[in-house]
Amino acid sequence: MESDDKYLVQHLQQSQYRTHANHLETIIKPIPDSDRTGDLDPRVFATLTTNHSGDEPDDEFDLAVARASMGWPNRDQTTTAIKTEYVKIPSKDGNIPARLYRPHHTEPVPAILFFHGGGFFGGTLETVENPCKLLSERANAVVISVDYRLAPEHPFPAGLNDCYRAFEWVYDHAGELNILQDRIAVAGDSAGGNLATACCLMEQERGGERICYQALVYPVVNLGSIPTDDFEWTLDAYDISHHHDLIRGVVLALADPDSLLNDLYLQGKTDVTHPLVSPLLAEDVTTLPPALIVTAEYDYLRLEGEAYARKLSEAGIPTRLIQYRGMDHAFMDKLGDYPQAEDCMNEIAKGLKELTK
Repeated sequence: MESDDKYLVQHLQQSQYRTHANHLETIIKPIPDSDRTGDLDPRVFATLTTNHSGDEPDDEFDLAVARASMGWPNRDQTTTAIKTEYVKIPSKDGNIPARLYRPHHTEPVPAILFFHGGGFFGGTLETVENPCKLLSERANAVVISVDYRLAPEHPFPAGLNDCYRAFEWVYDHAGELNILQDRIAVAGDSAGGNLATACCLMEQERGGERICYQALVYPVVNLGSIPTDDFEWTLDAYDISHHHDLIRGVVLALADPDSLLNDLYLQGKTDVTHPLVSPLLAEDVTTLPPALIVTAEYDYLRLEGEAYARKLSEAGIPTRLIQYRGMDHAFMDKLGDYPQAEDCMNEIAKGLKELTK
């Protein structure tokens, strides 16, 4: 089975194809063991059909249930020992727990701050531990996974402030952490991708350029799905040729017609158009760092992620866009089950080396 996984990861690299338009490099990664287009990856299909209970969803939102349902029991894919350190980053709002994943090295190496997903109200360091360990190995970097405060107990901008404070702490303590101060990157998945690029916008507001690279995995960048000159969400943008009802359900799973996420995260205190809430609406992105944006073909967030890639590229930011065909949201969590999850970590590591040359 392990050899099959390695073959599929290798195939994702070999079968990909690239397009270039308006300075934006787009990499399409087809399903590695299927020629079907307009369909789910067979692993996604198996996961969805195996775990589908058939029960009607409960209209009543339960925060505890929603938090408990997040994540996936993924597996460690590293081939070398990665050291884990538990730290508390001092902050005026209280210490911020974090985990540092460190490869064996004697020379200073780059650092990547990683912010987990979970809709700003959920997610844990445990869910992303194995992806972070693998990223540390493949990038030869110290990965700092940040346990930022969650809504609704701590609405915007509490979690974002924690993430930016963690970046500042890493920058200020680069020497004792044995990392390269000019090679500090940010990364995150879903809501964590939002926090990562929002940190870059905060750095820009302060006149700094200390973040060298941002890797955004199916990021939230337009919290209200607000139409722009270059973005309008439509189901017609998705190629659905098989399992029509299932795929439509998958795509629409993250739609938020009742603005529940906005209510939990913003609580009426901040407008959804604020650039640190919806970075796609930011007026100025001209000094943001080089970016890798990863999307899943059947993810509600795909279209806004693509629009953000175009926005950064048009502003002159070196940007690479990767789309994994047949994937749904949160595929990174399934490291060890989906070869795309391992390939995604490889691509983030490669982007750190290539986009920041």
